[in-house]
This record gives sequence, structure tokens and C-alpha cells, in this order.
Amino acid sequence: MKLIIQIPCLNERDTLAQTFADLPRSIDGVDEIEVLIIDDGSTDGTSSLAEQLGTHHIVRFARNRGLAAGFMAGIDACLRLGADIIVNTDADNQYRGAEIPRLVAPILEGRADLVIGDRQTDRIEHFSPIKKVLQRWGSRVIRRLSATEVADSPSGFRAVSRKAALHLFVHNRFTYTLETVIQAGRRGLAVENVKITTNPKTRESRLFRSIPDYLRRAGPVMFRAYAMYRPVQLVGWVAAVLLVFGLALGVRFLYFYLLNPDYSGYTQSLIVGTGAVVVACILVAVALLAELIAANRRLVEEVLMRVRRIETELAQRGPGLGLEGIQTTGAAPWRSDQGAQGAAPWRSNQGAQARVR
Repeated sequence: MKLIIQIPCLNERDTLAQTFADLPRSIDGVDEIEVLIIDDGSTDGTSSLAEQLGTHHIVRFARNRGLAAGFMAGIDACLRLGADIIVNTDADNQYRGAEIPRLVAPILEGRADLVIGDRQTDRIEHFSPIKKVLQRWGSRVIRRLSATEVADSPSGFRAVSRKAALHLFVHNRFTYTLETVIQAGRRGLAVENVKITTNPKTRESRLFRSIPDYLRRAGPVMFRAYAMYRPVQLVGWVAAVLLVFGLALGVRFLYFYLLNPDYSGYTQSLIVGTGAVVVACILVAVALLAELIAANRRLVEEVLMRVRRIETELAQRGPGLGLEGIQTTGAAPWRSDQGAQGAAPWRSNQGAQARVR
């Protein structure tokens, strides 16, 4: 059983060493552990520090591409590197490495495909009251959209099984957290929560500038993700409301027309009602087209999943095959039988052994 811990980074030189030191070197039920750094266009030497610390693999972007792109690049790299379980954590040391064994336990026991660390946001001191309320509200919305019981949907501390990783695709550039939960729930993957504690805050979020900015960017992500899987349900209720409204106005016009055919004061009801019915019919047609597009998208995702599986199998057949874009430093994996030796992979000369496959 191979576990890879992926850490997306953007100028994280000040906090990466502590985050790396906090990671577990052995976990019951896991044979080996490796660390993958996704350098999202850092300019402060994050990748160089990662090599010195002894991280096992690095994926480096020439320019900043966003958190969602970094997460997906890490997932693809972990699959090609043969990961059975992938843990995603933040480089700012927000999440405690000691919680990782508890995070992966449901996957090791076969109960879950995706495990999300519940930060218990009501207890986080540096969260403002409004942010706590929005966290609860947002997670409630995601539960409805994803048909899961996720408790902390924005949490980036999560464990993903190989099966789930093969199925996950992120289509927005903002964040992976919300879209992947909706995808997992709508694809029938088992999602579980694990309550965790977090470390003290080290810096402000780089994902968004303010709460209104987060809502402005996260809202469309949730809307599009749900629309990809439930287009008829999303558009159908709007069409139904317009249809009922239009028919009601039509009945109103007909009622007063029958009472007094010579009076034309209710013609506006007929006009507005007819317009509402026409729009409702158009929305029904749009919903049917969207459903066909969604079905085609599911077929495309199935093809991409099979391509991922082929790439993964290819990468395991020989050195360098299917591993383009992944820099391997030569650091030995942390194995469960290494004992205390696995707890000190701090060798600066490992950086000189780096090679790009």
C-alpha cells in the first residue's frame, strides 16, 4: 500500500519546512510514504528548498496556474507514481500531519473513497462569526448539491483512494474543494468525514481577498458543478414555475373575458402569460439539450478515466515511462519497517541526485 502526500505550493518557503517536518514517516497499514510538491510558479525558491528537505517528487509550473490546476496536476502525478492513497494538505501548515493516519483510516478499512477533514470551524478562534455562519451555510448547500453528508466542504485536508482519484476532474480555476465533493457524490463514491484539529494561523489566505470575493467566485463553481450532473433538475423547476405562472395568468384572462367579452382591460395578463409559457418551453428544450451534453460529458470522463488508468499502468512497467513532467529527487520512500530511520530524511545532498523523468 503506497501513500503519496501532495502539497500544492505558491511561495511557501517560510512554512514548507515545518509542514514537511510534521508529516508522519510511518502509518499502520501503509507500506511506504512519499511526498509530492506541486510548485505553482513560485518565485521564492520553494522547489529548491523542497529538494533540500528531501521531498520525493516535484511538479513545477513555469507560471502560476491556480490552486485547482495544481491539485489536479498532483492527482495525475500521484496516479502515475503508483499511489494507492493520496493525501492533500496545505503548505502553510494549517493542517496537522499527526491527523493523517486518522484521515486515511476509512480508506484503509474500505469504508470510503474520499475522506474530508472536518476542521470543526465553529471552534476555530481566528474565524469571524460571519465566516463561521457562511461555512455552515455553504457546507449545507454542498450537502444538498452533492447528496453527501460532508461537514466541511471547503476543507483542503482530504484523502483520496485510487478509485476516486481516477474519477475526479476539476473544470474551474478557482478551487477544487467544492467541485470534487459534488462530483464524488453524484458519481456514487463513498464520502466520509473525520474530525480534525488545526494548527494556529500562519498567514492570510492567498485563495481569495475577502469573504465577498470568495462568495463571488465560489457561487458559480457550485452552480456549474451541479449543472453538469443535474441539468434537468436545475432548469426544470424554473421552467415549471414559469409554466404555472403563465397558465395562471391565462386562466385569469379567460375568466374575466368570459364574464365580460367586451372589456379588454386584462389583455396584459394574456401577453405576459403567453410569454412565460413560451420561455418555459424554451427552458425545457434547453434542459433536454443540457442533459444530452451531460451524458456526453460522462462518456468523455469515462474515456479520460481509462486513459489515466493506462498511463498509470504504463508508468509502472518501466523507469521513466509515463512520468513526463515529474521531477524525482532520489530520496528513499519512508517505509513502515524503517522505524526511527524513517523519521529523519533531512539530507541536503539529496538535491544533487534530482532527475527529471
